[in-house]
Amino acid sequence: MKIALIHGQSHKGSTYHISRLLAEKLGGEITEFMLPRDFSDHCLGCCTCFEISEKKCPHRSRLEPIVKAIDEADVIILASPVYVMHTSGSMKNLLDHMGWRWTIHRPEAKMFTKQAVCISTAAGMGMKSANKDMSDSLFFWGVGKIYRYGAAVRESSWEKVDPAMKQKISRSMDKLADTVYENIGRVTPSVKTKTMFEIIRQMRFIYGTDKDIKYWKKKGWLEKKRPWKE
Repeated sequence: MKIALIHGQSHKGSTYHISRLLAEKLGGEITEFMLPRDFSDHCLGCCTCFEISEKKCPHRSRLEPIVKAIDEADVIILASPVYVMHTSGSMKNLLDHMGWRWTIHRPEAKMFTKQAVCISTAAGMGMKSANKDMSDSLFFWGVGKIYRYGAAVRESSWEKVDPAMKQKISRSMDKLADTVYENIGRVTPSVKTKTMFEIIRQMRFIYGTDKDIKYWKKKGWLEKKRPWKE
């Protein structure tokens, strides 16, 4: 099993420890990134990725290792502490750079049979909205099965978190790891994902950038082929 673990912060707090705990319980090969340490460039809004090629992004050389890890992973873990009720700016910045990967543009077929987990923590609240920030991108990438886990740890550092809370989190990670492991190789997209794909497929007959239309035609998705059956 290959796991791509992307942290939305560069410090090792509660979110870091919980996501590492899940990755280690899953086992396998872990490729890990910490933001902004491993990627800090801000999207310029130049639309080069949409109109010409994602490979022409001015930040491509630094983005490429992360994209490669995501594409090769069986499980993607996106983890971010809550920053003002949402995901961290560093995580949002990475997701901004992945807009070309959305189903409306040029999705990767492998995504439709992958699993992903969104993890967020806060001293109090905001986990739901932070996880939504991350899961929205995963959904529009076409990821077949997405899980969310949020924990109100009631402390600003992992070292201060109550031992009973840590035990509760560990049990939750055991259950989540079991669920993810059981679904390896068995994932198919949800009805919602398939419906969205079909709506976008119909849109491709009416409008879209030349780059996107050529991509869909090359994949055979305007005919009978579907990415989750490749």
